[in-house]
Formats: sequence, C-alpha cells, structure tokens
Amino acid sequence: MTVGQDLRRAARREWGPLWSAVRAPLAARGPRAVSLTLASVALTALLQVVQNRPWGYGPVQTLGAVRADDPLRTALLRTPLSLFVPALDLPVWGALAQMLVVFGVAEVCLGRWRTLLIAYAATLAGTLYARTGIAAGPGAFLGLPASDARVVDTGPSAAVVALAVCVCWAHRARVTGAVVIVAMAAEAVLKDNLAGREHLAAIAAALALCAVPALRGRGGQGSEGGSGTRSGAPPIRSWNLRRGPTQRTSWW
Repeated sequence: MTVGQDLRRAARREWGPLWSAVRAPLAARGPRAVSLTLASVALTALLQVVQNRPWGYGPVQTLGAVRADDPLRTALLRTPLSLFVPALDLPVWGALAQMLVVFGVAEVCLGRWRTLLIAYAATLAGTLYARTGIAAGPGAFLGLPASDARVVDTGPSAAVVALAVCVCWAHRARVTGAVVIVAMAAEAVLKDNLAGREHLAAIAAALALCAVPALRGRGGQGSEGGSGTRSGAPPIRSWNLRRGPTQRTSWW
C-alpha cells in the first residue's frame, strides 16, 4: 500500500463522516440549510461597514462592544450583538470566510439552535473569563493585566473556535479537533493577548457542552433502555429534523 493510499484512508476516516453529514442536507435544501450562517455573515459584514464610518463607530460600540470594565448588566445586554462585531484591527474577509465555513458546517451538523447556543456560550465564557482574570491580576494563574479591562472582547472568532471543536467532537474528527486546540494554545502563548486567552475560554466552554451528552449517555448504560452504545460512546445525532423511520433526533 502506497503512502498516497494511506493518506486517503486517513482522510476518509477523519473527515468522511463529517462530509457525509454536510453533503446530503446541502444537496437537498441548498442555501436554506445554512440560512442562519448566511444571515450571520451578512450581519457581520454590515457591522464592519457601519463601524468604519464616522457616524457608525459610536453606535456599534455602544450596542455591541464588550469590555471587562463595563458593568456586568451592560456587558450581558451587549453580548448578543458582540458576537457579530468583527475586530477593527484584523482583516474582515478572513473572519467572514471562517464564519461561512464553520458556522455553515455547524448549522447543518448540529442544528440551528444548537449552533447559536454554542456560539453564545463561547462568547459569554470569554467575557466572564476576562473579568475574572483581570480581577485576579497578572500575578495569578491565568490572570490578566488591568490594561486589558479596556480591550474589546473578541468578536466572532471565539464562537468559530468553539463550534469547530464541537463539530469535530460530534463527528469523531479527533485529529482536526486536536489541531484546532493546539493552534489556539500556541496563539495564546506566542501572542499572549486577551483574544488568545478568550479563545481558550471558548474551547473550555465547548468541551464542557460536548461532555454533557457524553456523560448522560454513559450514565444511561447501566440501566435497561439506556441510550449508550456498546463502545461506551453516545451515538452521533442531530437536531436537524429529517424524514425516515430510523432517524433519531437529540442533542447531537
């Protein structure tokens, strides 16, 4: 067996289930299968245009910019829109491309509402971590300097990272998921800024959300009618409603 054949087999093993899960809904429904993703990309692009106008920067900051020194109530009210406010110092096209691919795959594989839940949980995890880290101070473990209190929280990137990890978990793309986590950890070490730390917080939130159904499935193995499989792993399922007598719908 050649090296090329080995690589193809490894690629099929890593991405085959994910490709199968994405291809059928896209072929059947077209753009409607990723309507949330298209709306999110359009909103992010619109906010980028508006915040770069003299008359638009202030309103976007007031409605969607979250900083650690904001009152908690204000930060929580701004969090839903902050998910779609791109960073001013980064190329917006990269953020839009990431959202289109990762949000789209997650919407098809995990379902629309599950995608939103993970995205907002990751964003909120980053926001709360920033407050905790600054309160602890730079001398503490995972602490942050006081100057980060005025830095705007990461926008869609934290949600993108969390969704990528959850999709890889759900479809057993372990190598890809590990690469994402290692890359974000390396970013946090090399750059050591607030965005890199918030990406790690988003990954922690994503792993926690992934572990909940896994633990529930494992706990049900000991009782009759439990949902666990013989291997001990919970079945991969989706919230997307599809026709067919064998279709199962659940958390994943």
